Amino acid sequence: MRLLTNLLLAVSLSIPLLAQANAATPQEIVEDTSSRVMTVLDANRDTYKDDTDAFIEGLNEVLDPVVDFHGIARSVMTVRYSRQASDEQMERFINTFKRSMVEFYGNALLDFDSGQIKVLPSNGRGQRSAERTSVDMEIRSSNGNVYPVTYTMVNLDGQWKVRNVIVEGINIGLLFRDQFAQAMQANRNNLDAVIDGWGGVVAQSVEQVEEQVDKEAKN
Repeated sequence: MRLLTNLLLAVSLSIPLLAQANAATPQEIVEDTSSRVMTVLDANRDTYKDDTDAFIEGLNEVLDPVVDFHGIARSVMTVRYSRQASDEQMERFINTFKRSMVEFYGNALLDFDSGQIKVLPSNGRGQRSAERTSVDMEIRSSNGNVYPVTYTMVNLDGQWKVRNVIVEGINIGLLFRDQFAQAMQANRNNLDAVIDGWGGVVAQSVEQVEEQVDKEAKN
């Protein structure tokens, strides 16, 4: 079950990040990417498995235009800590955040070659405002289990970007925010120490998600 949840998390967190910048709607961004992502990985699977740096570089090239990393970083830090951070610290946290996520999920994402992904049509309830909306998706594993995923997206200068993801009802952004606050307390508000150890924080957060998803699957 742990392998399955790794694959689920990897796909759910990574699929919208490859979206084309010119997609007209949030649903089109996610739907277009859900069909593209495995094609892209299939074309480079052997190379990426043997070259971690190439995998990270290749993924980051398409992450930056469609993910609001600055917004995510400030949300995870919260106003309390982000206003204390220098520009250099914020940039370092963003880069550390991106790399840790890609490294942690990379192998699982490359190994995902089965299952189905379905983007659900908009029902209007997810549209919170002209600047913020959500997109629902279902991931069906090879054994028939269906896992709901919801993406929070924001409209920045006319382009929809990913701001958060909810997997099986678990708010990933909120989980990271709580873990960041705990890390700051544990390190006596030493922001540099928290940034340097962020990879371990991500691993701990994902482990919590895995345990909760496993628990839900057994119920």
